[in-house]
Amino acid sequence: MKQSLVIAFCLLGLQSYSQQSLSLLDAVNAALKNSYDIQIARNNLEISSVNNYIGIAGGLPTVTATANDNEQITTINQKFNDASRNTSRSNVGSNNLTMGVTGSMLLFNGWRVVATKHRLEELEKQNQQVLNAQVQNTIAAVMSKYYDVVRQQNLLNTIQTSITASQQRLDIVKARREVGLANNADLFQAQIDLNALLQSLQSQQLVINTAKTDLQSLLSVKPDSMLRITDTLITIDRTLNLDSVKAAMQANPQLIAANRQVNISELIEKETAAQRYPTLRASTGYNFNSSQSAAGFSLLNQSYGPFISLNLSVPIYNGTIFKRQQKVAEINTRNAALIRDDLYLSFENSALRNYQAYANAIGQLKTQQQTYDIAKQLLDVTLQRFRQGVGTLVEVKLAQQSFETEGYRLVNLNYLAKVAEVELKRLSNRLTPQ
Repeated sequence: MKQSLVIAFCLLGLQSYSQQSLSLLDAVNAALKNSYDIQIARNNLEISSVNNYIGIAGGLPTVTATANDNEQITTINQKFNDASRNTSRSNVGSNNLTMGVTGSMLLFNGWRVVATKHRLEELEKQNQQVLNAQVQNTIAAVMSKYYDVVRQQNLLNTIQTSITASQQRLDIVKARREVGLANNADLFQAQIDLNALLQSLQSQQLVINTAKTDLQSLLSVKPDSMLRITDTLITIDRTLNLDSVKAAMQANPQLIAANRQVNISELIEKETAAQRYPTLRASTGYNFNSSQSAAGFSLLNQSYGPFISLNLSVPIYNGTIFKRQQKVAEINTRNAALIRDDLYLSFENSALRNYQAYANAIGQLKTQQQTYDIAKQLLDVTLQRFRQGVGTLVEVKLAQQSFETEGYRLVNLNYLAKVAEVELKRLSNRLTPQ
């Protein structure tokens, strides 16, 4: 059995050695580089940056060149008072050529251009905050999953320590049995307990591998990539307080983006209201018209020259469509404000829940660390007593169970405190990998 344990631990060591080392900073950098969600958010920001242009808002003149050349064959039959001028011919070629360059400039449309340009600016700023929020969310997800792997590995260490104790217990029982101081029942029970822990070790390794696969998914790397988590401890920032978190929450990019959406909705209101105002447009250009015919009354007719014009369009009645569109825009603004307020309330509730979990876990950690240390000492003392023939098999088993229970509880408390810390820093936009 000793040989099998050595082989098992050696295989675990070789597997870890063959894997690629990954620190928390490496994991975060890989996720920020490879995350599809971040790439999509970055592309959306680029789109809004391109669209944030006065020409898109309609504030620049437009210049259009047109040309039309119409060649046709006709039959002409013309009669005049003077019969000598009568014309009757078939298959007469004629050509109509029209060319022109027109420049048009919007002078006034109820300040809709101004509102549209401001809306495009707000959209770009909003997408910048959406990108920032996605970065924070990605960092939070990676940190939580990374430390989950660390937690599972620490639980594995607890199982391995308990396996070592079970192996010692089994060796002692075997030695006693050889001199007639132990029976088969003690030997069988010790072997069963050891086998159960070995199975737990394999199950825990599966849990670790699954957690690593989930982490790889967040990093957007191939699921068959070999990863070895370098961190072995979960370090916790114990300086957080609820008031500072709430005060810093105003800088949360999701809340800022929600505020931007309210501004965008208000600008859409202005754009919609501008449809009810007159529109004044100035145009200028140069036209050239030429008409030629091989026969008929007019053989050549040409006209060309510049022009300038003003066009005024006044909406009078269109079935109250504009009025209803403006009403809908006002309702959308109210909805955007409600969504913002609901998001802020949700963040406040989340901050309170996570801080309560964070403070509770921090408060228990010191006592739990002491309890774990005592459980470890108890296991060592019980094994020593059992080796000396003073303690019983049951005492050793109970000490092992206490050690495993307190070890699991300590690791889970550290993880719960870390997850709450990560979420609090995400809400306050202060999340950095550490």
